[in-house]
Amino acid sequence: MRLQSTINVNGMLEAEEYFEQLCTALKKAACLPLLCGYVVGRDTEKAEALMLKLGGLGLIVNPNSYNEMMNLYMSTSEFGNVPLVVQQMKKNKIPLTGLSYNLWMNANAKLSWFGLVEMVYKEMLNDKNVKVGWSTLSTLDGIYTKAGLVEKGSFALRIADKTVKAVAGRIPYTNYMQILLCLAKLGDIVEAERIFMEWECNCFRYDIRVSSVLLGAYMRNGMTEKAEALHLHTLEKGGQPNYKTWEILMEGRLKSNMDKAVEVMKKGFSVLQDCRWRPLDDTVIAFADYFEKHRNIEDANWYIRVIHLFGFASLTLYKLLLRMGLSAQRSASDILKMMEEDKVEIVEDTYALVQAFKV
Repeated sequence: MRLQSTINVNGMLEAEEYFEQLCTALKKAACLPLLCGYVVGRDTEKAEALMLKLGGLGLIVNPNSYNEMMNLYMSTSEFGNVPLVVQQMKKNKIPLTGLSYNLWMNANAKLSWFGLVEMVYKEMLNDKNVKVGWSTLSTLDGIYTKAGLVEKGSFALRIADKTVKAVAGRIPYTNYMQILLCLAKLGDIVEAERIFMEWECNCFRYDIRVSSVLLGAYMRNGMTEKAEALHLHTLEKGGQPNYKTWEILMEGRLKSNMDKAVEVMKKGFSVLQDCRWRPLDDTVIAFADYFEKHRNIEDANWYIRVIHLFGFASLTLYKLLLRMGLSAQRSASDILKMMEEDKVEIVEDTYALVQAFKV
């Protein structure tokens, strides 16, 4: 559509001007791309104004625009406005979709209205036009788990598991990852493996995010050999490891093979500059402890410099490097310079280490 192309090439201002020039009949087709543009830009004021205008012209005849507004309110943390959108849909006799119900439940959960979450779910069950699928049940599990209602979350997952098995063989490509996440949470590794193999047979592009779900399930369940075999298999299939792949392998190997964990850590750190991922604090310290234990000051120096470069060095790490430097009779000047740049305060026991270099 021309309006979408205008947004992509020339921006929202020209798209707005183009939209205003359209006749009412053409505006009906063009309104959703314009609204989506406002949602992407989180421009609540313009999105609301457009909805009012479209309503006045009688152009909102399906749920898509309302779902976009709910998405906007969720992304801008205006959770209280989501139920108001649902009210408007009901008033205008616009049918709710599965997405509408999921957004409504999530908004209530964000407001800690867990009683209303269940009310929405029951309403969805009674809606003959909507089928409760695994995505809704997975949404419920996430809501209940975050609220500490583990039993309710597990119950939702068990129902989701039955739903997954009932529709196996008819699963859309884009749903495989969520289904695998659901099965992994339930600990149903055998079924997860079957679904994964089915995905492999049907996929057009090898998405590493899908295989990473099974990789993580293997590692969490202590199935290291299977995890390693799967990793090699994905590489042979042309999968491109991302930060999540390295994180899973790194944390899994920490428990069994530190040499291999160090190898993976270096690969994982190579993608740090391209994403916001940062390893867990415990993982960072575990590698540093390993270098100290094996008196590997060269790797320790490299390690702290990388961590310093990406801005998540800590006093604990610097103390460890100071101890190693002192033991190897190295200069502390570079370490102290990095500490100063990171604004790390030198406390009493660290000060004693620094003074020891001067003796």
